[in-house]
Amino acid sequence: MPVDRTRILLDTIKRLLRRGAAIHLHKIVNKTHAADLAVVFRFLTLYEQETLFDLVHTVEHKAMLFSELEEEILVKLIEDMPAEKIAEILAQMPSDDVADLLGKLSDDRAKALLDLMTKEESEELEELLRYDEQTAGGIMLPDFIALKEETTARETIEALQKEYIDVEMPFYLYVVDDHGRLVGVISLRQLVVVPPETRLKSIMATDVVSVHTNTDQEEVARIVARYNVLAVPVVDESSKLVGIVTVDDVIDIIREEATEDFLKMAGAGEGLVESQSVFKSTRIRLPWLLASWFGGVIAFLIIGHFERGLKNFVYLTAFIPIIMGMGGNIGTQSSTIVVRGLATGQLNLKQIWEVMFKELAIGFLLGFFYGLLIGFIAHVRYDPWSGVTVGLAVISSMTIAAMVGSLVPMVFARINVDPAVATGPFVTTSIDILSVFFYFQIATVLLHL
Repeated sequence: MPVDRTRILLDTIKRLLRRGAAIHLHKIVNKTHAADLAVVFRFLTLYEQETLFDLVHTVEHKAMLFSELEEEILVKLIEDMPAEKIAEILAQMPSDDVADLLGKLSDDRAKALLDLMTKEESEELEELLRYDEQTAGGIMLPDFIALKEETTARETIEALQKEYIDVEMPFYLYVVDDHGRLVGVISLRQLVVVPPETRLKSIMATDVVSVHTNTDQEEVARIVARYNVLAVPVVDESSKLVGIVTVDDVIDIIREEATEDFLKMAGAGEGLVESQSVFKSTRIRLPWLLASWFGGVIAFLIIGHFERGLKNFVYLTAFIPIIMGMGGNIGTQSSTIVVRGLATGQLNLKQIWEVMFKELAIGFLLGFFYGLLIGFIAHVRYDPWSGVTVGLAVISSMTIAAMVGSLVPMVFARINVDPAVATGPFVTTSIDILSVFFYFQIATVLLHL
């Protein structure tokens, strides 16, 4: 929804809430798409959310809104809602969304809701809840179309009209053997262009791209993106088809994982600031800032070691911020590129040296360019040897920073440490230390610091 439309809708709803204009609110709420309402809910108080939710007319619309709301908002919204009312809404929602919600509730609350559902629904949800929520099993949809190899096109169409009316993703028809094992897939388009008596085994594609129930959700997202499919089937240890992961869930995964990685790289935790308390945010950020603090102390000690020599070249300290800043910037660029490449599967650990040498070359060329510029300024302002010293310091800082920024995340990935978590603090701190150290080493050799 465009930002201006969101603002207009939000302002209108807030104004009507203040006036208590229930009739007008009722019309707006029930004409607005659930996805747009979910955006508005982010900016409302809990009382306003409850008031607005009560104005939603149909159970189906409430179920759509439940599916679109952010989990933190939804959990608070239903906290004091009668279990019978919640169960009625959950019955209209996709099973994977219901399982996600139940996983966020207390065991007692989740059990109370399961007890209000039919035996078939509760068993299906309990099966989904067995899997880790970050895996294909935890995000899969157990409603899919599965038919036997000997089924004809005519029989398949009849089954679609009678048995699979409510299936969320009808674009793919999966073919299974007598034991429920996945053996092929057919698109809906293929089905409608073949003669009615054609058997599925003669038109199905047997090279089916599938994932296992324990496959990480990031890998699932990569597979869907790589093969440009609308859904990917999920199989268990015996290759039995147990569910599908649809593209709408994959979009959510990509957004969540990207946000999580950016927050981790910044040392700000995994959740957005609006969902965390002041003390929790402080506790999460403290260790990462402590790493930067230690780096600053080490840089201070290095500068202090050269304090006596600096008395004759005090102006050298004026160039420290730009040397450290240029190194830090290119180090952040390199590490961000590599972390993203590892996350999306565009880079793998076998390319570690290739990536490092490429970034090393880029860092040197950029360092050479900016080293000439800042060196020229130092040359004009002070003397030729000062210009050479500062120029070489910038070249070494940016070259080393590019190498460190590309190498560190790949090393962490190699030892099974999440590069998004450890790369940012380690890279920035080490680059600051190395930049200062090499700067004064170069100054010692050329200027006899």
